[in-house]
Amino acid sequence: MRFTALALALALHFSMPIAGFAAGGDTTTPPTPSETTKKCWGKRVWDDEAKKCVKPEESSLNGQQLLETARELAYLDRFEDAQAVLAAHPEQTDSRVLTYWGFTNRKLGRSDLASEYYTRAIAQDPDNILARSYMAQGFVETGQYAQALAQWKEIKARGGEGTWAETSLRQAIQTGVTVNY
Repeated sequence: MRFTALALALALHFSMPIAGFAAGGDTTTPPTPSETTKKCWGKRVWDDEAKKCVKPEESSLNGQQLLETARELAYLDRFEDAQAVLAAHPEQTDSRVLTYWGFTNRKLGRSDLASEYYTRAIAQDPDNILARSYMAQGFVETGQYAQALAQWKEIKARGGEGTWAETSLRQAIQTGVTVNY
């Protein structure tokens, strides 16, 4: 059965309004600008210990800080810079790291590579609803609405109803517009 945007909009009739949640959480607040995005350009991050901008792999940032920095850079459409930060993460097989590799590659127009990262993230953690949402938004971008709808249902089945991942995907399916962060 082929789904159209109108059929999906009807299938996604929902009772609660769509909120503007920020990626990775249930907040409408975008990432707070850090010293990295205030002072550093290119593939550099702010290092509090060194008190200067350094290459991500030379920084004292821990894994969580690297993920937050990559998210902040992606929010500002600095996808290649975000990838430099991701490359410095000590656990490249972490589901969250794979998710952001997928996201940044999708935004850089590398859909096939993005799909591979999302698939690996979901294989690592089937409950990674953010990876499912981002992958499905890629499906929306390429007109594969049936696959997007399947991921939306999977997110809901995994307890993600009302989260940023579910809400942003629902909005993308309904409007055809995906998120940029």
